[in-house]
Amino acid sequence: MSAVADANRGDFTANPRVLVVTLMAVFVGAASAFVALALTKLIGFFTNLFYYQRIATGDFTSPAGHHLGVWSVFIPVIGGLLIGLMARYGSEKIRGHGIPEALEAILIGRSRMEARVAVLKPLSSALSIGTGGPFGAEGPIIMTGGAFGSLFAQGFHMSAAERKTLLVAGAAGGMSAIFATPVAAVLLAVELLLFEWKPRSFIPVASAAAVAGALRVPLMGVAADPLDVVARVGGTGGRDWGLVLSARAGCGL
Repeated sequence: MSAVADANRGDFTANPRVLVVTLMAVFVGAASAFVALALTKLIGFFTNLFYYQRIATGDFTSPAGHHLGVWSVFIPVIGGLLIGLMARYGSEKIRGHGIPEALEAILIGRSRMEARVAVLKPLSSALSIGTGGPFGAEGPIIMTGGAFGSLFAQGFHMSAAERKTLLVAGAAGGMSAIFATPVAAVLLAVELLLFEWKPRSFIPVASAAAVAGALRVPLMGVAADPLDVVARVGGTGGRDWGLVLSARAGCGL
C-alpha cells in the first residue's frame, strides 16, 4: 500500500536533498536582501547626482525639488544614452524588463546566468530610475537576485532543477526585501518562474523570501503603513480610510 501511495504522490514527495537546497536558499535569500539594499542606494545616488549635483547614497530624494528648470528634460535622455552604451558594450541582457530575461534563462539557458548581468542590471536599472525613467524596481530585482542565485548554484554540482530553485529563491528574496512582501514574492515566483508547486522548490523559495523579508527591517527599515500614509497626506475622511481598509482586507485574503 505504501508503494502505491508513494507512486501516486510522485514529485510531491520530499527527500533529504531538499534540506540541503533549503540551506543554500537561505544564504541566497540573505544575500538578496543586501542586493536589494544596494539597488535602492544606487537609485538614491543617481537621483542626487543628476538632479541635485551632489554625492549621497543614503537619501531617497524625490527629483521634484530640483532647480534645473527646463534643463531637467535632458536628464532622462542622458540616462538612456548611458544605458544604451552599457547594453551595447556590456550585456544585451540588461535591455529588457527583467522577468522575460529570467524566464529565458530558466527555459532556454538551464538556469545559468552570467556574472556581468548581476553587476550591469542593477547599475543600469538604478541609472534609469534615478534619471527619471518611467520604470520600477520589480524587474531589476528579479533579474539581479536571480542572477546571484544562479551564480551561487553554478559553484556547486547541482541539477538544472536545483539551479532553477536557487535562481528563483534569489528573485523572491530580492522582491521580499525591496517591497517588504514575502508572501506576494513567493506567489509571484511560483506563478511566473517556478511553474510548479512542489516541496522540492517551494520550501527553499519560501525560506529565502522569509529570511530576506526579516533582514529588510535592520537594513532598510519597516515598510510604510498605508494607514500612516493616508494620515500624513491629510486623507482622514471616511471614504479614504474605507478604501485603505478595504484594500488591506483584500490583500490579506
